[in-house]
Amino acid sequence: MTTTQSGGERRVVANVLRGSIGNLVEWYDWYVYAAFSVYFAKAFFPEGDSTAQLLSTAAVFAVGFLMRPLGGWALGRYADQFGRRAALTLSVTVMAAGSLLIAITPGYQSIGIAAPVLLLLARLLQGLSVGGEYATSATYLSEVASAGRRGFYSSFQYVTLVAGQLTALGVQIVLLQVLTSAQMHSWGWRIPFVIGAGGAIVVMLLRRGMDESASFEAEASGSKEPSGSSRGSLRVLLKYPRECLLVVGLTLGGTVAFYTYTTYMQKFMINTSGISKGTVAWINFVALLAFVVIQPLAGGLSDKIGRRKLLIFFGVSGTLLTVPLMTVLAHTSNPVAAWGLMMVALLIITGYTSINAIVKAELFPTKIRALGVGLPYALTVAIFGGTAEMIALALKKAGMESVYFYYVAGCIAVSLVTYYFMRETSAESTIDADDKARADAVSAGSDDERPMAAVRG
Repeated sequence: MTTTQSGGERRVVANVLRGSIGNLVEWYDWYVYAAFSVYFAKAFFPEGDSTAQLLSTAAVFAVGFLMRPLGGWALGRYADQFGRRAALTLSVTVMAAGSLLIAITPGYQSIGIAAPVLLLLARLLQGLSVGGEYATSATYLSEVASAGRRGFYSSFQYVTLVAGQLTALGVQIVLLQVLTSAQMHSWGWRIPFVIGAGGAIVVMLLRRGMDESASFEAEASGSKEPSGSSRGSLRVLLKYPRECLLVVGLTLGGTVAFYTYTTYMQKFMINTSGISKGTVAWINFVALLAFVVIQPLAGGLSDKIGRRKLLIFFGVSGTLLTVPLMTVLAHTSNPVAAWGLMMVALLIITGYTSINAIVKAELFPTKIRALGVGLPYALTVAIFGGTAEMIALALKKAGMESVYFYYVAGCIAVSLVTYYFMRETSAESTIDADDKARADAVSAGSDDERPMAAVRG
């Protein structure tokens, strides 16, 4: 490797790290709600049985997902028009406001119905933020990565996403060691939201100094439209209906499986398996730590064998093994066995999580990439991912919990059909095509923009 190449690779690593730190804080703020809902449910909702209160918090969790399409549209459009850096800074600012609001809102006994209303408002702000964060960070990491290693570098989208969840669990474990159960339910649950709000403010300041994506800068400088008005518009996005449908198909099974195997798994082990809250926190922490480590390994593997093979691995394994895995776990009270079952599930979902960002980014040209990745993804996550936990708890309350296992397997099976018939995106990446077209135009001394690579059927 030459000195120039080495320096370029170091710059890629630096850009990935700057983009990833903010992503971690954003997802920490998002997942703190799920991790601590078992403690603050009584604070925001009237007295009742624990499952009913958890169902109420899960409903608010799901409503927060409804804002993600709006965030995917608004911040995706903003990123395509004004830059990835500006959109990433804005998204973390909104997240800080949502976390701070949850931290300072009084309980139901103090202000009555206003408590759950303010909780809902805060969750809507967080949903708006994270909807835009996913699209923009996925686009940014994909664009700053070096060709031939995009799968590896873009896998840090889920490394930091899961690391955010892991950090939330880590904070929970620490608090459980220093606070009593009564203190956790009374006021201790507010501490992680204060931490999240403070972290988001720090990241907001850091992101203001991060580098802009070279792909966006080249697109913006070459645009013939005033103020880049054609970039990031729904009118342009509608020219890519097949790509949008592919994003929906790619996401459906993955988002249901991800929220089942990670966020809902905590409540499942407590309410169904009968494992103590403290033990479950450790099981989740260790499992997710291993999950983080294998993301870049799988992402790097996709650079060698292609994205589609990993997606098919997830589709086949998830369809066939979800029901037996969840059924056995439901009757398992041994912590080691529960951890092993969770790890099998996480290994399966890695076939999706490690590469889903780059696969979607490789479908769209630069001028519409953030919106193209964000909006159809956020709509799918809102409908299927955001309701996963609520559906699971509702079926449990109705005495039909096992039906949910088949629901998850069915959603993965639908995505498997998409994976089977889709093309290999790494072989025809629009990111590489856009970069090559602009390089050719510069070499030829021409200002004419080359046509973007089309997605074949």
